[in-house]
Amino acid sequence: MSTLYIIGTPIGNLGDISFRAVEILKTVDLVACEDTRRTLKLLSHLGLRIPLLSCRAQNEGFAAEKVIASLKEGKNVAYASDAGTPGISDPGAVLARLAAEAGYAVIPIPGPSAFASLVSVSGGMDKTVVFEGFLSPKAGRRRSRLKELLAMETAFVLYESPFRVLKLLEDLADLDNERYICVGREMTKVHEEYLRGSVTEILLILQEKNKQIGEFSVYVSGKKTNNRVNY
Repeated sequence: MSTLYIIGTPIGNLGDISFRAVEILKTVDLVACEDTRRTLKLLSHLGLRIPLLSCRAQNEGFAAEKVIASLKEGKNVAYASDAGTPGISDPGAVLARLAAEAGYAVIPIPGPSAFASLVSVSGGMDKTVVFEGFLSPKAGRRRSRLKELLAMETAFVLYESPFRVLKLLEDLADLDNERYICVGREMTKVHEEYLRGSVTEILLILQEKNKQIGEFSVYVSGKKTNNRVNY
C-alpha cells in the first residue's frame, strides 16, 4: 500500500537532515511541501530531483486531495514543511488526517524541531512543558493569552518574529519579571545564540542594537520551580 511520509527537515543547518529522511526522499514519487522554493533548495543540496506539490496552510485541504489521488495511483508521497517537524506550528495536520482517513499509512520520519531543541538546551527543570507556538500579533490578544499561560504555572514555549520579540518580552516582564527564560535566536544557523536568565535580564540584552535579528524561540519556566539550581 502507498505511504505518506511526514518528514522533519532542518530548522537552519541543512546538515541536520537525518540519514533516514534522505533515504526516504530517494524513494518517493512526489514531495508535497509548504514552500516549493524552500524544499527545492533542500533537495538540490541533497542532489535529488523529485516533483513538488505546494501544500501550505492556505490550500492544505485542496492539496491533500491531490496527494490522496497520487496515493491511489500507487505512489509514495513525502510531506515537508519549511523547517522542522510538520504539524508543530506548521501545516501538515490536515494532510495527515485526511490521508489516514482515506486508509493510507501515514508514517513519521523524525527530525529537527525548534521546540524540542530549545527545551534540550534551556536548562529548564519543569516536568510539564506546554507548546504554544506563535501568539496573536494583536497586542490585546497576545497579553491576554500570556496571562493564561502564566497562570497555569507550568513551563511553555513560544515562537516569535524579530519584529515582535521585544513586545513579547515587555509583556512578560510586566506580568511576571522573575520567571526564568531561555531565548534561542537563529537556532542551528551561523549566528545562533542562546540567552538565559530572568525576563528582565534578557529583555535588556535584546534591546541592544542588532539583537532582534533572526527567528526566536522562547522557553518560559514554570512558576513553582523558577529553575533555580540547588546544590
